[in-house]
Amino acid sequence: MDLSELERDNTGRCRLNSPVPAVCRKQPCALGVDEAGRGPVLDSKTLSESERDRLFARMKEDGDFVGWALDVLSPNLISTSMLGRVKYNLNSLSHDTAAGLVQYALDQGVKVAQVFVDTVGMPETYQQRLQQRFPGIEVTVKAKADSLYPVVSAASICAKVARDQAVKNWKFVEKLQDSDTDYGSGYPNDPKTKAWLRRHVEPVFGFPQFVRFSWRTAQSILEKEAEDVVWDDSVAEDQEGVGRITAYFDEGLRSRTRLPHRYFQERGLAPAATL
Repeated sequence: MDLSELERDNTGRCRLNSPVPAVCRKQPCALGVDEAGRGPVLDSKTLSESERDRLFARMKEDGDFVGWALDVLSPNLISTSMLGRVKYNLNSLSHDTAAGLVQYALDQGVKVAQVFVDTVGMPETYQQRLQQRFPGIEVTVKAKADSLYPVVSAASICAKVARDQAVKNWKFVEKLQDSDTDYGSGYPNDPKTKAWLRRHVEPVFGFPQFVRFSWRTAQSILEKEAEDVVWDDSVAEDQEGVGRITAYFDEGLRSRTRLPHRYFQERGLAPAATL
């Protein structure tokens, strides 16, 4: 699998895909959706990495009737989405990404008749959401769908082959010196992964972007190993209470001198009157 696009920039997201089989533009098709990378997965114990690679190679050999597409979300993108001022939780991010892949298949001319999805969150709610967006397609969302529907099993293999390769060949954007890449599988049930996280937590800045900060395992280590950070509120003058909107039009109140935020005061910064 060619992940060169991700390797060029592993801070955002990228889409990878195979050629669309001609038959998929002529006859009704089934589409499977699964993901990899959010936590411990059962199939990581059922199938070894080499077995997944072998099955993916077989799928490529069957490219005249099997196609695939991946939307790869970096740890950095997920962290900034989940921990930003406007929260974007992991389930919603997963749902929107899955819907985007279905839409991508349709945009490529694939005659999608059925969609089978391994659930994230409540399957009933997820299925209703997808069905409303794609009313002309029969949508099925189930727990453990990768063990129930072969097309989802194939999607699971594609996702996990990509994840295995991305983790194995990760390029640290921080250009760390003497970087230790013996981090194991990246799953929380891997003792080698936990040990690597503990060795590489930075007391102030946390982890490299390779680690998803919103991951519960990473958060637990930060709480124990990193420094506490207290964010001060604005200066006291800004906390006198919420005024009425009509006060904005009071010339006396508007002309009253207001102290800048303490960030600017402590650094001796002031607005520039001239350049």
